[in-house]
Amino acid sequence: MPKRTDIKKILIIGSGPIVIGQACEFDYSGTQACKALREEGYEIVLVNSNPATIMTDPEMADKTYIEPIIPEVVEKII
Repeated sequence: MPKRTDIKKILIIGSGPIVIGQACEFDYSGTQACKALREEGYEIVLVNSNPATIMTDPEMADKTYIEPIIPEVVEKII
């Protein structure tokens, strides 16, 4: 699939708080998505309500919001 040149910025919504034992898979996949998209040159904006994840590391996204993942908050970020 060719890279879309009309898209410059991508919003990634994290999984938020999750059950112990399930965090690894969600955090890993989100982190890999951030890395892959940044390598392609996209600006990454991340929203996640769980600060205890690798995804919220400052190196993962261009802008990170540690906020509740509810429509009102995500709408304000957009």
